[in-house]
Amino acid sequence: MYRCVIIDDEPIAIRVIRNHLASFTEFEVVAECRNALEAIPILTKEKIDLLFCDIQMPQLTGVDFVRSLPHPPKVIFTTAYRDYAVDAFELHVVDYLLKPISFERFTKAIQHFLIDGTQKTQPTETGQSNEERDFIFLKADKKHYKVNLDEILYIESLGDYVITYTSESKIVSKERISHLAEILPSDRFIQIHRSYIVSINKIESVGPGFVEIRKKKLSIGRNYKADLSSLLHNKQ
Repeated sequence: MYRCVIIDDEPIAIRVIRNHLASFTEFEVVAECRNALEAIPILTKEKIDLLFCDIQMPQLTGVDFVRSLPHPPKVIFTTAYRDYAVDAFELHVVDYLLKPISFERFTKAIQHFLIDGTQKTQPTETGQSNEERDFIFLKADKKHYKVNLDEILYIESLGDYVITYTSESKIVSKERISHLAEILPSDRFIQIHRSYIVSINKIESVGPGFVEIRKKKLSIGRNYKADLSSLLHNKQ
């Protein structure tokens, strides 16, 4: 279970984050704070994995607060202002969400945390390893499906949608393949075409202009040949 703290001086903003987060069963809200000072004793006493923090708050801004923490948890900034993006990312935050926060955008931030953050952040109290946490959430049929990365064969783009082919099924979700290319680990997945991302471990053969997975031939795009050739060279 990932333990979270929400800091925001607007009750409505806290409620939005809490409601969004309720859709993800592996996250627990430990505390809701109206300002950064309220959160200090909580972060001192509790093991917190993820901090949702507003920026423009009385007494102490979110940026200054996170900067002051000797060992901060992973942070997602939530704000109505674009002006602080540079300062925020200098702190190596997971994401920077602009209010009003849509559920779709919130989901992408959670995926950033799960894919990028879990390499350094262990879920509290479960004892599970990073390898056991290797998954993404895909929205389909008004649900969020947890898909283990080692089950993915390849992903096909269809405009604003993608089809994720797994060992047992396929999931059609409204998602851009460019976003999945960003969040999937590059040592396990490679984009071979503007319409295809493939699992490196699932590649069975590479022919002239195609990659074969489960007897399915997937075209290699001209702009992606160099990356694939480099991968093949390094695997030898």
